[in-house]
Amino acid sequence: MTRISYVDAAGDAREVDVRPGLSIADGALFNGVKGIEADCGGCCACATCHVWFDPEWYRRLPPVEELEELMLDHAVDRRETSRLSCQLRVDDALEGLVVHVPQRQYL
Repeated sequence: MTRISYVDAAGDAREVDVRPGLSIADGALFNGVKGIEADCGGCCACATCHVWFDPEWYRRLPPVEELEELMLDHAVDRRETSRLSCQLRVDDALEGLVVHVPQRQYL
């Protein structure tokens, strides 16, 4: 299991163990983390699993692919380090990852 910390808009953190191979979005959903909706079921079709990362973590993630970039244009409060959490798979290299969850996923 990989330990990931999900931080909500108020700054409250919730640490959970996520099985490698799952997406960061599924890790949140399976552990009852609020704020990540993933309405499309992880198909990169809705941007309701939008999160962001501190720059040092962002640099360690795989590059954004074209479809994800297009969907990020629809994310509320997009930042330079924004990603769709359904597009990121958990592995041992993400031990200690901090995921910032926006206050809302919809306008």
